Amino acid sequence: MISVAFLSYDRPARVAPDPRFPDGIDVDLSKGKPFCRAELPYPAECCGVLLVNCESCGANAAITTAGRRDDPRSVKLPCKTH
Repeated sequence: MISVAFLSYDRPARVAPDPRFPDGIDVDLSKGKPFCRAELPYPAECCGVLLVNCESCGANAAITTAGRRDDPRSVKLPCKTH
C-alpha cells in the first residue's frame, strides 16, 4: 500500500504551466528496476510537496507540485524488496 500526504505551501503557482504536459506527468524514479506505482492527487490544490511512501517496501519520495495542469499524476518508486 502506498500512502500520499500533501504539504501545502498555501500559494498559487507563479509561472504558467508547461504546454507540453496538458494532462500532467508520470514521474518514473525506478531507473528500469521493479517498482511500486501510485496515482497522485491531480492536479494539486496549490504549490506544495507530495510525500509518497510505500508501506510494503519502504520506498519513498518527495515530489513538488504547483497546482497546475502539468503537475505529477502518478509515480513509480524503485521497489526496495526486489
